[in-house]
Amino acid sequence: MTRETSKLNRRAFLAGTALCLSGTAVSAQMKVADLRGSIDSAELGLVPNASDDQTAQFQNAVNRAVERGRALFLPAGTYPVANLRLPSGTLIVGVPGRTRLVYQGGGGQLIRAEGVSNIGLTGLTFDGANRSIGDFTEGLLHFIGVRNAVLDNCEITGSSKMGLVMDRCSGRVENCRISGAAEAGLRSNEAVGLAITGNTVTDCANGGIWVHRWREGEDGTIVSGNRVERIGARYGGTGQFGNGINVFRAHGVMISNNRIADCAFSAIRSNTGSNVQIIGNSCLRSGETGIYSEFGFQGAVISDNIVDGGTTGISIANFMDGGRMAVCSGNLVRNISDVGPYPSEVAGFGIGISAEADTALTGNVIEGAPKFGLLLGWGPYMRNIAASQNIIRDCGTGIAVTVVEGAGPAVITNNIVQGAKSGSINGFRWLEKVTGELNNASEFDNLTIQGNQIAA
Repeated sequence: MTRETSKLNRRAFLAGTALCLSGTAVSAQMKVADLRGSIDSAELGLVPNASDDQTAQFQNAVNRAVERGRALFLPAGTYPVANLRLPSGTLIVGVPGRTRLVYQGGGGQLIRAEGVSNIGLTGLTFDGANRSIGDFTEGLLHFIGVRNAVLDNCEITGSSKMGLVMDRCSGRVENCRISGAAEAGLRSNEAVGLAITGNTVTDCANGGIWVHRWREGEDGTIVSGNRVERIGARYGGTGQFGNGINVFRAHGVMISNNRIADCAFSAIRSNTGSNVQIIGNSCLRSGETGIYSEFGFQGAVISDNIVDGGTTGISIANFMDGGRMAVCSGNLVRNISDVGPYPSEVAGFGIGISAEADTALTGNVIEGAPKFGLLLGWGPYMRNIAASQNIIRDCGTGIAVTVVEGAGPAVITNNIVQGAKSGSINGFRWLEKVTGELNNASEFDNLTIQGNQIAA
């Protein structure tokens, strides 16, 4: 590099740095200006740390701020309130971790917004104090048909039902902390353009993040970069509850780069969620299946995830109910248990990855699945399975493939199976092993098995 080029590069760098710093300063000035343009709640008779109920004063302050087209700034302190209604254009700004709205109970809820638009809540703590919530709602905070609802850097805690419920909403929930909900932390129903990103959801009794629909259809919610931990299954069951991230009837949902740990059932469970993408997640110590794509889905991409712990690593299931078409690639599955949270059903526990129809299983690494490393098909329910270039170590049976009459084609090629305790590649009729080692599958016209490496 010449001296002149070096000088030019240095000048360009310094100019770029100055521009970045200038942009940062401008951004900071804009935020300060926004705050200066806000209304201090004390100007409207709302003061922090009052001993009596402040609902009337709070609602008046919100309404007056909206009428003036201004943000409402809440100084640090506690505000005892209930049954607040947010009109269009509400923008409330608090001091993160120090501005607390404490629900006063009485069978109502803390906040409701319905049929409005452009709601912004920033730096606020919503404390349900574990007080009773009315039968007319399912959450401490409930947004219904809200266009562009934004919650940023807020905390929601102590709800006796769900923490945050969003029905038919668009907008963003980001950088928030939700904990201690007696049911799910956050539930969205029939979203119309929602992003749930960068949040922490912990210690909820029945679920973490739910993306649901009353009727099956396109949803497109983005669930990314969240931390979900310690999710229980208060209502019991066999997987309806107790999941970190749960998709139900919602198509086109993207679930990426989340860290999900210590859930009673699944880290990620997609039920009838077509075109779901489950990519780059870390799923630790699940009580049942780590990642599920099940029932009437058509289309799933499950790739580059880590599943450490669980009774099944990844399950792509229910061809009988129309579940089909998936790519399962580049996942790492390990430390699978054969002891589950309920009596063993169907194929049982202790399986690395299972799949049934129109699915490519490539480049996965599976270690320590006590029953099956790969389970291909179930009874007659198998069609168009390709399992290739997978590494399977220290499992019970390395690869189990159904040989029940009526099963469709499967290709098992170029896999490495090492340390299989009960057989490397075997045919099964349901749970009964009925073949020896299938080094080739000449006796089964629907199976192509070749090029696999078997090691002790």
